[in-house]
Amino acid sequence: MIWPLLRTPRWIGFSVVVVVVIVAFGLLSAWQWSRAEERRAGGLALLAALDQPPVDLTDDLRDSGEWTPVLISGTYVAEAQTLVRKRPLNARNGFWVMTPLRASSGTVWINRGWVAAQSDALASPSVAEPPLGTVTVQGYLRAAPDAVAARNVGLPDGQVSDPDPAVLPDVDALPGTYVQLSSSTPAETGIQPLPLPESDDSRNVSYAVQWLLFALVAMGGWFFFLRREALEEAAAAEVQPDAVSAAPSR
Repeated sequence: MIWPLLRTPRWIGFSVVVVVVIVAFGLLSAWQWSRAEERRAGGLALLAALDQPPVDLTDDLRDSGEWTPVLISGTYVAEAQTLVRKRPLNARNGFWVMTPLRASSGTVWINRGWVAAQSDALASPSVAEPPLGTVTVQGYLRAAPDAVAARNVGLPDGQVSDPDPAVLPDVDALPGTYVQLSSSTPAETGIQPLPLPESDDSRNVSYAVQWLLFALVAMGGWFFFLRREALEEAAAAEVQPDAVSAAPSR
């Protein structure tokens, strides 16, 4: 009785829906697996980069790989300090503090760390001034994202949307890159250094397995309801002849 049921319009439509759902769940699972692979590859690249000795600032620094450890000595250009908005940390909204550091071999933007936002999202929080005199910064080379000009229209003075030297004050800094500070001498005060990214892929793997389980549930549910309806129709077909034969003759 199963095959006749599958030829009915109702079960054809239901089967098509189930197939679409299973394919969608499979694609979502594959996407989560790819995300897990990206995280795993990113974690390995991060570990490999962090294992390198720090390099000095040069004009070719931007050609180095992301997360390359760097060591820079120079003086901060405090008047050009700028805040990058909408940078959450530990479930709190805040800003990145970007200050250019002028070294003998060039100027580079330094992400000095994070400060919490005030209740007014457009207000700039009070930020500690950078250390005076010669400062030695140890940190990691980061690729600056390409800023969208429209996102910076109408922002308060001293705020930008992205840590891109193209929208930061013009201080003749290295284009397309900045340094994420890990420590400095003299030490920073009042600013929280940014943590390194997590490379744990277990969450994506868990999601991938969950989508596969959902696909199996959809497949199992389709077979369960199909079998149940087939058994019900078979039982009804057996009862009907018995009822006809038991009817009194006239």
